[in-house]
Amino acid sequence: MIDLAPAFPAFLLIFVRVTSFFLMMPLFSYRSIPTAHKIGFGFFMALIMFFTMDTPILEINSTYFLLIIKEALVGLLIGFIAYLILAAIQIAGGFIDFQMGFAIANVIDPQTGAQSPLMGQYLYTIGLFFLLTVNGHHLMLDGVFYSYRFIPLDQPWIPFGNEKMVEYVIRSFNSMFVIAFQMAIPVVGSLFLVDIALGIVARTVPQLNVFVVGLPLKIGVSFIVLIAVMSIMLLVVSQLFETMLTTMRDLMALIGGS
Repeated sequence: MIDLAPAFPAFLLIFVRVTSFFLMMPLFSYRSIPTAHKIGFGFFMALIMFFTMDTPILEINSTYFLLIIKEALVGLLIGFIAYLILAAIQIAGGFIDFQMGFAIANVIDPQTGAQSPLMGQYLYTIGLFFLLTVNGHHLMLDGVFYSYRFIPLDQPWIPFGNEKMVEYVIRSFNSMFVIAFQMAIPVVGSLFLVDIALGIVARTVPQLNVFVVGLPLKIGVSFIVLIAVMSIMLLVVSQLFETMLTTMRDLMALIGGS
């Protein structure tokens, strides 16, 4: 009979990192997935990873509790940076909603429980379907597995004082807004031209009530432009997935000290 007692501390550390990663990672952290299923999925994935890795023999002492905290923080940080990049889709929808006049009609996202713009939720749902189509969720699980190449199991700390790591997180936050602006600029730019045209009409034809005509006109133009540029938006979303995976890998390298 195999004695697994000496290897249990290492398995517990793997389990902590995987489950904390699932708490923040897109698609796996949603409330529609029961908590028991998340824990069970994390347990079996940690078990598979445990038997495919060369895990060190660890003792349960004061350093071991630091390792548990470190593993939880690593999973949360990597999952948060992945969610941060994908949030660009909802921000782009918020920009479009503000120009369309839908900004007042937010909806409750059933997956996260937070308020979400209408177009942002629509584009985010399409983005998740696209993520599943290209097997992006498999790549995220690969990121969990290969994170141990960058961040060893017995590394007792995260270099929060490293300027490169802080600067990289800020640049990732900045790139999220840049990508959101790139996704929203076709619709927002078209609506800006519509606003200019309505302003000219309001000055030349004072009898016309622009406030009555303007809102349905802007909604119609928005949907026409959105249908026309949907293929370009999906191209930007595919680049967004690549950016997300690259950001996760580079952040893991910085946490690991390389």
